[in-house]
Amino acid sequence: MSNCHLTPYKIVDVSRDKRYGIVASSLQEFISKARDKLDLGNGNVKVVLEADGTEVDEDDYFSTLENNTSLMVLSSDQKWMPAGRNLNHDDVDGGRGISSLLSRLHGDISHVSLLGGPELELLTDMDPDSLTDIIPDKTFLEQLKEASGRFLSDKRQAQDALDLLKIYHSITNIQETPNKQGRVHQ
Repeated sequence: MSNCHLTPYKIVDVSRDKRYGIVASSLQEFISKARDKLDLGNGNVKVVLEADGTEVDEDDYFSTLENNTSLMVLSSDQKWMPAGRNLNHDDVDGGRGISSLLSRLHGDISHVSLLGGPELELLTDMDPDSLTDIIPDKTFLEQLKEASGRFLSDKRQAQDALDLLKIYHSITNIQETPNKQGRVHQ
């Protein structure tokens, strides 16, 4: 195996407590090394992008990932959750998170454009009627929910477009390589 094909990746466990850097040239090699680092044994595992939970289950897609992409390795009984969501607490306990987020945004609504996917999802899924004890301005809450939904949709569309461009670029490179090799032999 040649070192020039090794790509660096970051791996994390489901709780995001364990983080390691590894290099691999294929999805199978990545899974093997990740099993060892995270002590996952020989059971079935699933590899997903840490950022959004997109499953990585084929070498073609795996080969398009950028250097130092953060990947989460899950055993068969584990499920991807957005960062910041505590797996050991009820959703009722998470209400403090939305409270501080709403207070911050009520102070300056322009910060909504800087939020990440998990925070935008939280705002998009909120029920304005149940949060008027935190922010009495129901109109503000409804407009914030609508704006968050638009920003989340735009972020997802942009990510989808980037993913398609990466796939297109990798396919174009694969198709050009045989053509270049063919010219050398003529």
